[in-house]
Amino acid sequence: MNTILEVRNLVKHYPGVKAVDGLDLSIQPGICFGLLGPNGAGKTTTIEIIEGIISPTSGEIFYKGSPPTSDFREEVGIQFQSTSLLSFLSVRETLETFHNLYRNPMPLEELVSLCQLEDILDRYNDKISGGQKQRLMLAMALVNDPELVFLDEPTTGLDPQARRHVWEIVEKIKTRGKTVVLTTHYMEEAHILCDEIAIVDKGKIIAKGSPDDLLNKHCSGVTVSLPRESFPKSPEEIFPEGSGKCGAWKLFETQKRYEFRTNNVNECVNALLNIGTDLSYMTVRSQNLEDLFLELTGHQLRQ
Repeated sequence: MNTILEVRNLVKHYPGVKAVDGLDLSIQPGICFGLLGPNGAGKTTTIEIIEGIISPTSGEIFYKGSPPTSDFREEVGIQFQSTSLLSFLSVRETLETFHNLYRNPMPLEELVSLCQLEDILDRYNDKISGGQKQRLMLAMALVNDPELVFLDEPTTGLDPQARRHVWEIVEKIKTRGKTVVLTTHYMEEAHILCDEIAIVDKGKIIAKGSPDDLLNKHCSGVTVSLPRESFPKSPEEIFPEGSGKCGAWKLFETQKRYEFRTNNVNECVNALLNIGTDLSYMTVRSQNLEDLFLELTGHQLRQ
């Protein structure tokens, strides 16, 4: 299948800093592609180069197999992480203004329905909630009926219900055959929405694939978590890290809990019982993208 977007050996240098350092990626049409990375990893710089906002030091970008032309801006939609809206315009007037900027825009009624804006069309932009504003900005990114949509942290700061409303819209965008490039700090969001993800660190892609494939490759097993007070004495005194007494495991200490990552949960539980551990508040979960991120980069995603 032909790629809709390809980046080859992308480099961006600032004085004393390699923001992007030989980055390569290819994105198939019709998928949601997630770009993840710790702060300063180069993902935002990469996206802004692709969008044409800043110029690369070197490298090549191909849209539908060719360097981007003037048609690229007509066929691409961008939702920035933060956008200022004119307070003296209503939601309807804002959409109509952006609608008139393009040659082949999406019908307004269709756009309003897609982004669930029917109830707020006559409200002024400064009189809508955070979730409503994000849906309006999504509509502004989709007003030209783009084939490729860039969404930069679209649900940051939203409550769980508002976040799920945005997820529903992204899923609808995908059913229309659009390609979505998503940056996010929410691991659950990436796992639910993304068909493929790339993890960026120090300006390079260090892992790429479907969320499940990457987890199977890099993060097998489960995490057993217990409060500190559940242990009769420090676990480090009993289970030196990597000793194997809880299977293939590592020990992670947070402020209030210990976490064992193990490939053998039964052996781990038996070992904990043998030292008199209270398992009343134990939790067991499968590995997730947060674990994958820590495994590959050594960073929490939100630094």
